Amino acid sequence: MKEKYREYMMKDHSFDRMTMLGILCLITVIAGVFGFVYEFIFYYFNGGMKEFFWRGGNFLPWINIYAIGSIIIYFLSYKYRKSVWKVFLIGVISSGIVELIGGFGMYTIGNGFRCWDYNTEILNFGNIGGFVCLRSVLFFGVSSLLLIYGIVPLCFFLVEKMNRKWFLIISISLCAIFLIDEIYNLAIARIFDLPRASDIYKEIGFSYVSFK
Repeated sequence: MKEKYREYMMKDHSFDRMTMLGILCLITVIAGVFGFVYEFIFYYFNGGMKEFFWRGGNFLPWINIYAIGSIIIYFLSYKYRKSVWKVFLIGVISSGIVELIGGFGMYTIGNGFRCWDYNTEILNFGNIGGFVCLRSVLFFGVSSLLLIYGIVPLCFFLVEKMNRKWFLIISISLCAIFLIDEIYNLAIARIFDLPRASDIYKEIGFSYVSFK
């Protein structure tokens, strides 16, 4: 089994553009859900293990920055998959840059708006302005290993084992559902003054983390 996995990882897989789109859609969904689960658990501990907090601004359990970061890391590091350390370092550096640019960009454009603030979190050593810290980038470096050596091979395996048409239908449809949810809460609800996921979930009784 180990030899088969090693052989599979070393193989140069080649897919047509449509199939590759389906693979990227599936990675986007898995990474976004992974990010939600991680933050759901982390902020439970960060808050003193008193309650769980709903993270992200969507109806579905999905956080966009993890999806974006996973695609960036995939394109930057997959060709270096023969070296675990290169994949890890690329994950650390690229995720740090994404966090810094994304966090500072939201803070600047949004008049001090933050989706995260490492100033207020546990294990925040190496903290830079609350936008990035050593703990976060090390975790994302480890997550990059999970992406390249776990999630990506799984997606490739599904492509090769499933009917191509059904793989594309499922992966693209799943991604479309999550993106529609994101677009509605990020833009449509704001433009037309409609209830957003956070409004509805707060009424139901979900707690949200507030950053000032």
